[in-house]
This record gives sequence, C-alpha cells and structure tokens, in this order.
Amino acid sequence: MLGYFGPAGTFTHQALLTISTEEAVPFATVGEALDAVRSGAVEAVMVPIENSVEGGVSATLDTLAAGRRLMIVREVLVPVQFNLYARPGTALADVRRVITHPHSAAQTRGWTAANLPSAVVVEGGSNAASAIEVADPRSRFDAAICGQIAGEMYGLEAIATRIADNDSAVTRFVLVARPAEPPARTGADKTTLVAYMHTDHAGALLEILEQFSGRGVSLCRIESRPTKTGMGNYCFSIDAEGHLRDPRVAEAMLGLHRICEDVIFLGSYPRADAVRPAVARGFTDSDFEAAVDWYATLVNPVND
Repeated sequence: MLGYFGPAGTFTHQALLTISTEEAVPFATVGEALDAVRSGAVEAVMVPIENSVEGGVSATLDTLAAGRRLMIVREVLVPVQFNLYARPGTALADVRRVITHPHSAAQTRGWTAANLPSAVVVEGGSNAASAIEVADPRSRFDAAICGQIAGEMYGLEAIATRIADNDSAVTRFVLVARPAEPPARTGADKTTLVAYMHTDHAGALLEILEQFSGRGVSLCRIESRPTKTGMGNYCFSIDAEGHLRDPRVAEAMLGLHRICEDVIFLGSYPRADAVRPAVARGFTDSDFEAAVDWYATLVNPVND
C-alpha cells in the first residue's frame, strides 16, 4: 500500500493520484509519512520536495537526510493554483481570518495584501487541513487558501479564484521507498544526494561543485541545509542531471566520496519532464569508455 502527506485533498494527494488510484494512507506530517516507509507500514509515500516559487520543502529535505536510508524512485510535477474558499454564504468582505499552508501563504501574499488588507493569515499544516478547519461551523477562521480539490471535497465555496501571485507555479513531488536497486536509466534522469563537508573552510563548496563540473554534470538544484549539530554547520542537498549508472555521474559520486565526510545517495530516477541533458563532447558514455580502454593500454601494454 502507498501513502501520502495528507489529509485527502492535498496537492500531494493529487500527485499520487496521477500514478495510482488504489486506496492510500494519508499521514499528518511529512515525517510521519517517511517513517511509515522506514517501518514497513507502507511500501512508498508521496511527499512534496520543491516548489518553483518557494524552493525546497525543508521538512522533506531534512527528514530524507536523517534516520534510516530511503530512496526516491519517481517524481511528479503538479501545476499549483489557489482559490479562497469559505463556508457557504460567506462574502469576501466577511473574511477576517484566513488559514493555509506556509507555502500557499507565501505564494498568495500579494493578492492577500491587495484584497484582504485587514485579514490575519495563519499558517497551518496543509491546504486540505485548512479546508477541513474552515468547514467546521465552529471554526474561528473565515476562509482557507487551498486547491480546488480540497475546497470542494470539504463542502466549501470559492469566493475568489486563481489568487496565486505567480500563475505558472509548479510543485515537484517525489515517491519515496526503501533502498533497492534504482530504476533503470532512461537518458532523462535525475540523481538526488546530500553532501557533508569534513570541515567548514574556504572553497569547500567549490570543491563539491568541481566534482560535477569536471565530469560535465549539470545541477538542477543545490541548497544548503543545517546539519543541526551546531551553529554554522551545513550540508548540501543536490539534484544532478543524470543517473548513477551514467559514467560521468558515477565518477562525480566517487569524487564526492573522496572529499566529503559523508555522501547520502537518495536515488536516481526518471525526470518527470523527460528532458534529456545536453552532454558536452568529452563526457558521453563512449568518451569515458574510450578513456578506460586507453588507460588499460598504458598499464597492460601489448607489443606489436
């Protein structure tokens, strides 16, 4: 059975439905969802990991890097649009208190300031949870910012639609399972990992980046995350183009292992957008194979 960051009606639930319509288990937090995979309660879970407006989802990035190893096996991209939902009979002028997810609040901040200048916006656990809260007649909130599925699922009415400040926002979700052999490479893949420095020193980040640039591997995302071991101690969460079985990615991983205190491999999996990287001359599979063959002639010369 699969699971997801719930409750029912979240964008994460919507992402899961694009790959499976089987009954799935909702979890109240990202941490609970990932721990359910670790314990074997579910086979895999869908969780949010990145938004095109707000960047990485810290709860997912940090929980993936901590505890028993997990592996990303698939990603899903979902266009995100928000509406303002309220109990039937509520007018926009009646709204004084709004509840929504932190990322939703950030992505609608401009609209809220312009259209609800006196309203208080409170951040909750998820968009669907916000809809559930507002659906309760005893709720102290007048409206919820959430997606259409959540609003309609819990009997609310849209009193304002398409309120996102960025109309083309997209959220990336990943399906996370227990460690196993990565999915076969497709030529349009992504590899996710976390790199921990030995020590904080001048050029530490450059050394990590050089492991990729020197092998012709482009990065899709890199961001620093606190290790939670002390002030100023950070690791780097990275998405790289390519698959673990691509020679250029394999060599980059080996380089990271040499210079880093620890490297956590979180999976190689097909890109949701199916974009193939433009691999420069000198970094293709055949280029690496030719280099290995040439080196073999040096260590094992054959007399003509």
